[in-house]
Amino acid sequence: MRRAVAEAPIPLLDLARVHRPLAAELAADFARVLESGQFILGAEHDAFERELAQACGSKHAIGLSSGTSAISLALLAVGVNPGDEVIVPAFTYFATASAVTQIGAKPVFADVEPVRFGLDPVALDRAITPKTRAIVAVHLYGLACDLAPLRAVSEARKVPIVEDAAQAIGAVDAGAPVGTTTSGATLSFFPTKNLGALGDAGAFLTEQDDVAERVRLLRVHGDAGNYRHVALGTNARLDSLQAAILRTKLRHLASWTEARRALAENYRRLLAGVAVRLPAEPRDAHHTYHQFTIRAARRDLLQRHLADHGIGTRIYYPITVPLQPVFADLGHESGDFPISGLLASEVLSLPIFPGLTAEEQDRVAASVREFCGESKGDTA
Repeated sequence: MRRAVAEAPIPLLDLARVHRPLAAELAADFARVLESGQFILGAEHDAFERELAQACGSKHAIGLSSGTSAISLALLAVGVNPGDEVIVPAFTYFATASAVTQIGAKPVFADVEPVRFGLDPVALDRAITPKTRAIVAVHLYGLACDLAPLRAVSEARKVPIVEDAAQAIGAVDAGAPVGTTTSGATLSFFPTKNLGALGDAGAFLTEQDDVAERVRLLRVHGDAGNYRHVALGTNARLDSLQAAILRTKLRHLASWTEARRALAENYRRLLAGVAVRLPAEPRDAHHTYHQFTIRAARRDLLQRHLADHGIGTRIYYPITVPLQPVFADLGHESGDFPISGLLASEVLSLPIFPGLTAEEQDRVAASVREFCGESKGDTA
C-alpha cells in the first residue's frame, strides 16, 4: 500500500503556471482574432510564420495543423510516394512512424545510438534499400541528434533527411539550428511542448525554396489558386487563433528555454554522484530540455517510489515502435533493436517546466537519492 503524501504533489508539467502570467495577452489574442473574422490562414497566420522563421534561424516556416501532418507533408514534398520505404528510429514517439504510413509508405526501423538517442549511422546505412526514399532523424527530449554522420550516409546514398524536431524547437547541432542542414525540420505545438498551442498545431522549417513551396501547396489540398488543384494534398492548415496564441508565446520562448536549462543544471548539481544516468549535454549542441530524462536500471521501481512521494514522472517511451501491436505484421522481435530496447526499459522523465520551484526540485532530487540509497547495487 502506498503511504499518504503529506506535501503537495509535484506535477510533471503545470501549464497553469505557464499560462497564468500571460492571461491578459492571450485573452487579447482571442478578442483580436474574433474581431478580425479571419479564422483560417490570413494575416495573423502569416505574421506567425515570419516570426517563427526568424526565431528558428530558418528561411521558411510553414504553419500546419499538427506535428504529425508536418512529417507526412514534408515526406511527400521530398518525393516519397505510396509503396516507398522511409527509415525511422526504433525509439521515438509513435507518430514519427504513423506519419509515414498515412501517406502509404512503409516505415523501416533502425536502431539508435545511446548518447543522444538519434539514429545510429551504421544501422541507418544497413537499413537503406533500393526502395528507400527518405530518412527521418528524430531529436528527442530537446537535444538535437548528431546529424553530421547521418548527413554523410544521406549524401552517399542519395536519400534526403527530414528532421522530426517536435520536441526540439530552438535546439542547435554543431552551431546550426535544427532544419537548416537537411531538407527541413518538422515542429509540433501540442500544448505540452516548449512552445505549445491551445490545441493541435505544427510547422515545417526549411532552407529549400522548392520544398517549402511544395509543403504550402500540399497543406491546402494541392490548390494552386482559384480552385485549380495540381497535387493530391490534404487539409493541414494552421488556424488563425492558434497562430495568434503562438505569436504571443513565441515572444517568451527564449526566456522559457533558459529557465529550462537552469533547471536542468540544478538537477545535475542535485543528482551528482547518484546512480542514474543524466541527459547528455554535448559541447556542440544546445539542449532545450523539453524533458529532463534520466536512465535507471530499476526504472519502474524508481517511478513507483517517486509516485509514492507525490512526484509526477512519465516514461517516454516504454515500448519501441517496431514492437507496437499495430506493427506486428512486420515481424520484429524483442532484441532486434538492442539500444532502443534498453532505453525503453530505462528512461524516466522528471518534472521540468518554467515555474518549477527550487524547493520542488530539491524534493524530486531527494526522493531520487533516497531510492538509490535504499536500492543497493542499483546502477544506471
